[in-house]
Amino acid sequence: MAASITHHTLPLPSFDKPVKLLIVVAPYYKEIADNLVAGARAAAAKAGAEADLVEVPGALEIPSAIALAERLAKYDGYVALGCVVRGETTHYDTVCNDSSRGLTLLGLQGACVGNGILTVENIEQAEVRADPAGQDKGGGAAAAALHLIALARRFPAAPARPLRPARERMSGSDKQ
Repeated sequence: MAASITHHTLPLPSFDKPVKLLIVVAPYYKEIADNLVAGARAAAAKAGAEADLVEVPGALEIPSAIALAERLAKYDGYVALGCVVRGETTHYDTVCNDSSRGLTLLGLQGACVGNGILTVENIEQAEVRADPAGQDKGGGAAAAALHLIALARRFPAAPARPLRPARERMSGSDKQ
């Protein structure tokens, strides 16, 4: 049944000004990581973006590396790449959940992040998803970051407003 479902993929955005991406990869499964990076680089190049690459030890370090770059460097967006294969312990759940949560929090703070960290049951699933000629999840993550950059550039520059806890916004003390 799932085979009959079609997926819509947005065309890559175009840019008036140069775009600089940082690809952060955890090469624990080197062949998988290399394919993810190849897909991400190809998508970046197709959109005319420049892409730098850094490696970190594992998927849990990817959000920290992106946070450092967001604070200390000049990148428009980030591509998070890696692979977590389920093992015999609950470590898989911790790595999947915490790396995803870290990337989501960065996105909610305004970073343009494409998440290409594969979370799979076995290496065969990872190979299919990482293959640039197949599912190309690395290219998809780069495309997601590029779309977020394009969206961010559509909004007029304005002073950043700090996010406040929901209870403050709902208490009626919202003076915006």
